[in-house]
Amino acid sequence: MVDPRMLNPDLADRYLRRLGLPRPAAPTADALAALHRAHVERVPYEDLEIQLGRPTTVDPVESAERIVRGRGGYCFHLNGAFSALLQALGFDATRHVAGVQRQVDPEPVGAAGNHMALTVRTAEGAWLADVGLGDGLYEPLPLRTGTHRQGALRFGMAPSAVVPGGWRLEHDPQGSFRGMEFSPVPAGPEDFVREHVRLSTSPESSFVQVFCTMRRGADGFEALRGCLLVQVGAAGREDREVTDEQEWFGLLTGHFGLDLSDVPAERRAALWQQVHGAHLAWRAAEAAKTAAEAAAEPEPEAAGA
Repeated sequence: MVDPRMLNPDLADRYLRRLGLPRPAAPTADALAALHRAHVERVPYEDLEIQLGRPTTVDPVESAERIVRGRGGYCFHLNGAFSALLQALGFDATRHVAGVQRQVDPEPVGAAGNHMALTVRTAEGAWLADVGLGDGLYEPLPLRTGTHRQGALRFGMAPSAVVPGGWRLEHDPQGSFRGMEFSPVPAGPEDFVREHVRLSTSPESSFVQVFCTMRRGADGFEALRGCLLVQVGAAGREDREVTDEQEWFGLLTGHFGLDLSDVPAERRAALWQQVHGAHLAWRAAEAAKTAAEAAAEPEPEAAGA
């Protein structure tokens, strides 16, 4: 029986055109690396549909169709679609329930379900091939203990201390999260539906609170969070506020490659008001926090006291 979530040959070919690559001759490690690089360079990590209030699913075929139309998604969409593409190309690709440890999490969260990880087996070995981490991997990592440098970022791979039989990816300190751990058990798209609904609709979800898009490159990454553009590469880190509406949309469509042809002008205007308003509220909160911290500092003793 044909899996209805498998990409048909036409969709697989259109997906490859989106990546700018021909169909690989064989499912080798080199072919996997080329597909991975092209994916993180050309298909942005983004939460635009959530910001627009337009519900999506975690169905790999639906996600692939959206990617082909010039959009991206977050981990459930990106790794779901990429795994389906790899399977259509003859790769042995497996999805896993995973958990991302955010910078604010003091301890690893284990395979908490807020991430979909992807492993691939080739004749050359087993790999972590994760295109859904935003500022994460540029190329797949071998599934064995070690450290790896990809441009300006350094990653560690080791068996998980909290997930039996699982693995932990340690992220570079410059990244947006501390690490990611995943279960060795294979998972299907249905294993991520409940968490996807929470991440897409809960007021406490960062995807609901803040617009975000990211793009990985050989040297580092670029991210637009609200109105803050972050660029990390060989020259270090640079942060810049983008508070001009025209420039902001120009970054979305030009720099990050998001096709907004299905977003009417009035909805774009409302989106900008929403994102810019959240940015102003964040700036005000940061200023208040700084003022409170300054007020709490003890007064210096007078000279000669």
